[in-house]
Amino acid sequence: MTESRDHGAYAGAEQDPGGAPSMAATEPSDVLAKLGGSWTWILGSAVTTLVAGILVLVWPDATLHVVAVVIGLYLLVAGAFRFVAVFGRQAQGDRLPVLLAAVLFVLAGVLCLRHPLQTITALSLIVGIVWLASGILTLYTAIAVRGLPHRGFVAGSAVVGIVAAIVVLALPAESARVLTRLLGLWLVLLGLAEAALALAWRAALRRSGLTGANARGAHP
Repeated sequence: MTESRDHGAYAGAEQDPGGAPSMAATEPSDVLAKLGGSWTWILGSAVTTLVAGILVLVWPDATLHVVAVVIGLYLLVAGAFRFVAVFGRQAQGDRLPVLLAAVLFVLAGVLCLRHPLQTITALSLIVGIVWLASGILTLYTAIAVRGLPHRGFVAGSAVVGIVAAIVVLALPAESARVLTRLLGLWLVLLGLAEAALALAWRAALRRSGLTGANARGAHP
């Protein structure tokens, strides 16, 4: 069950000898753990992916520079979401795959934004490698983490990412427009998979009666 706390803004505050609560602020790691363990955080990541995919799809004639910026920003924001999700994991061993994925997303995002990409093929290669590595790490999490709610949803989202990576990496780069549309389509599909995972996670939390940091250790 959850632990009762007074003064929500100062969760974890201690009381002085006179019985009055002290003004000790919540540890930043506790705040990040509560945030990273919430289903809304997964939904936020899904929205980020969906928005990037929609922008690429409705902007088919954008220059390569614009597409690279959109993809780069998506990778950076997705990496930030994954970094915070690390704090929602209790066991150190469970944190490593999520942390590796976060670092990979951020590095790829910086690469897209800082280095001019001469072809859409280079951009597709970067995104494909990130999706492949992230999908494998997520699939490992789905298999290895004990007591993971909705393991099938987590594994399913991982498989979608792996398939997207294989298709993007294997497709011949005959048309920049085709590859751009393909990237946008897979971003939308990945976003929808993440959204389904967020809703499944919300249902699992409601059934178990867990919220925020109390859900640590079961976050996908």
